[in-house]
Amino acid sequence: MNENQNESPNPTASPTKRPIPPYVKALSGSLGGIVEATCLQPIDVIKTRLQLDRTGAYKGIIHCGATVSGTEGVRALWKGLTPFATHLTLKYALRMGSNAMLQGAFKDAETGKVSNHGRLISGFGAGVLEALVIVTPFEVVKIRLQQQKGLSHDLLKYKGPIHCARTIIREEGILGLWSGAAPTVMRNGTNQAAMFTAKNAFDVLLWKKHEGDGRVLLPWQSMISGFLAGTAGPICTGPFDVVKTRLMAQSRGEDGQMKYKGMIHAIRTIYAEEGLLALWKGLLPRLMRIPPGQAIMWTVADQVIGLYERRYLPSAPL
Repeated sequence: MNENQNESPNPTASPTKRPIPPYVKALSGSLGGIVEATCLQPIDVIKTRLQLDRTGAYKGIIHCGATVSGTEGVRALWKGLTPFATHLTLKYALRMGSNAMLQGAFKDAETGKVSNHGRLISGFGAGVLEALVIVTPFEVVKIRLQQQKGLSHDLLKYKGPIHCARTIIREEGILGLWSGAAPTVMRNGTNQAAMFTAKNAFDVLLWKKHEGDGRVLLPWQSMISGFLAGTAGPICTGPFDVVKTRLMAQSRGEDGQMKYKGMIHAIRTIYAEEGLLALWKGLLPRLMRIPPGQAIMWTVADQVIGLYERRYLPSAPL
């Protein structure tokens, strides 16, 4: 008799846990990005206007929002929504997918767990990748559109996202779409390293949610964890964000020169001309936008990932 026929599977053996595929996490992030962009675009417009205000025209968040809507119409608070929503959708897809792939390289072969330093490195790598591939060119277009003031469409330099991108390429070259890439890389890398690590830590601390335990957080639990995880980044990376905005917004003057020569030169110039606190301009609207944005994104993402887990991978780690 064939010896293999006498062998039967061990009924007590635990099934091999398979990870959630990166493409599922990418999809969950992109859906979260669409919802986030629609809800929080006005805050992003106000943040950009405040960061570009060198004369003190705006007295604060409320005054800025009231001034923009009063002089340019309420729809002006959603200026740049198309590139913003598109860039968030692509950014979160790339962020979640690449982070899942990078974390796979740091998983323990036996336990399948990822160490904190593995999460930090994976998050930083995902942030750098999204900054170079997605964030920088989209934010250049978004900021150029947002900084335009006026009601008459015919008087605006940039007529829309496509026209804006074409104009930048024609006047500044293709690299003009990557203005401010250095501070964007530093900002996004640091942000994502902190965010992915903090999100996992808050899930464990608040809800006793561990990777691989098969549980799916309730929406309000994901919202709280996501909100808290999104608070540290804006404070730590404020100067990078201000410098990024200034570099992206500037165009060549009549003499053909740029005011800011690069990241370090911009930091020194802003500090010399406007003082230290100017490097944290727009911090409050960033804190009003990023933590709620992360709360929205993670609420959607956790539910999408949980739905896939329950239907297809009941024993898979999140």
